[in-house]
Amino acid sequence: MTTVRLPLFPLNSVLFPGLVLPLNVFEERYRAMMRELLKTPEDEPRRFAVVAIRDGHEVAASAPGMPDQTAVPERGPAAGFGDDPAKAFHQTGCIADAATIRERADGSFEVLATGTTRVRLLSVDASGAFLTAELEELPEEQGEEAGALAEGVLRAFRQYQKRLAGARERSLSTGADLPDEPSVVSYLVAAAVMLDIPAKQRLLQAPDTASRLREELKLLRAETAIIRNLPSLPASDLTRGPTSLN
Repeated sequence: MTTVRLPLFPLNSVLFPGLVLPLNVFEERYRAMMRELLKTPEDEPRRFAVVAIRDGHEVAASAPGMPDQTAVPERGPAAGFGDDPAKAFHQTGCIADAATIRERADGSFEVLATGTTRVRLLSVDASGAFLTAELEELPEEQGEEAGALAEGVLRAFRQYQKRLAGARERSLSTGADLPDEPSVVSYLVAAAVMLDIPAKQRLLQAPDTASRLREELKLLRAETAIIRNLPSLPASDLTRGPTSLN
């Protein structure tokens, strides 16, 4: 078992290997994390782990508010995540490699990172300026019939795109634009399909590529059928996600 200790960045989203993650970092605990990462030489990876929040708040309250105007806001690296932060997070996450960390004049940071490797959360340490975690790296096994499943998922994904775009064919990816390596397909589709966090989390923690692709095939067919019966649903950009407000 390969384990690693890294800074931990909880988000209200799921990061997949190979996907780009833009971050707007303004909370002090995450500013401290970025300042620490900047100590790493530029020719070495500046890595941190991203986990989806199961129970808690991505941004800690900074002032009293509803329903209690007298409440004292939580402070510290575990603010918003309860007495045992590990229980507030999903147990499977993804390592992120920060290619760009730019500090602004006000001390906040603009970060652009890319997901690399899936990890399992073993423990969380809240004793420092920011959360750190002990993590087990998870191998990506192909599983049976991954290649054939990837082809089926790509076909279903194109149909899903067409339905979501109102069957107008504009800005739709062609076969040449999409990858054919099964694990890459599985992560791209998992990130692009409009699903809630629990559904995306299930895809991230699938035991192998083939299992993830099988689940995606079911989801794509179900989502496409729903969209078919909701013709007024607005088109969405399938290649971009919102910047996290961390």
